[in-house]
Amino acid sequence: MSLRFLSLLLLVGVVLAAEAKDLRVCAEPDNLPFSHEDGSGFENRIAAVLAQEIEAGLRFEWQPQRRAFVRKTLGEGLCDAWMGVPAGFERVLATRPYYRSTYVFVFPKTRPLLSFEAQDLRALRIGVQLPGNDLAATPPGHALAAKGAVEKVVGYTVYGERPAAARIVDAVAKGELDAGVVWGPAAGFFAAKAALGVAHAKAPAELDGLPFEFAISIGVKRGQKALRDELDAALEKRKPEIDAILADYAVPRVR
Repeated sequence: MSLRFLSLLLLVGVVLAAEAKDLRVCAEPDNLPFSHEDGSGFENRIAAVLAQEIEAGLRFEWQPQRRAFVRKTLGEGLCDAWMGVPAGFERVLATRPYYRSTYVFVFPKTRPLLSFEAQDLRALRIGVQLPGNDLAATPPGHALAAKGAVEKVVGYTVYGERPAAARIVDAVAKGELDAGVVWGPAAGFFAAKAALGVAHAKAPAELDGLPFEFAISIGVKRGQKALRDELDAALEKRKPEIDAILADYAVPRVR
């Protein structure tokens, strides 16, 4: 092999290496059904589809979603993308939404809870996710407070050994709670496994306009328009596969 030919091969290798890229995704290591370090979450699977479409490798950076998550991850260049952010979230540059979901009631099928207008609402033991120290921090919390149904409400903090949605669903399945009002994508997965009923939750009449539905996007670092546009195109092209993944995880969706 001539020295010239060997040099050419080395040059090609350098060029190919330079062109190779990874899609680095920051994700919670134990937050099913969204993400898990074993790759079993639906956001893991969607990220894999997108990475394939943009011809990139996929690498997860496992980070618990605590205070200053955006600054410590996207802001410091630890990752390129954050799956599952609310569309329009001002701290990131967001892609087009790839699904829209809602809060849901979770209940035993023998005793459904379908509305905040239920006559026995105040007598029910109802579990809600609790992102902060204030019960009314979420739309369900506001709705229950508006109906005077807070005495028997049980808050489940988002931080714990297992996802709050899983703990609420388990408590309903065991009869420790009569129902839960949970963010749909988190609830649907666990409720399906526990054979519980699920129904879309809407704000009570006195809180008409309180949002219970949210569009979900992917966040990239502000200024990374080229990556955002690339992901937008991939989301559009691979929409049927993404929809199938969401269906596999029983994610409630609204238009």
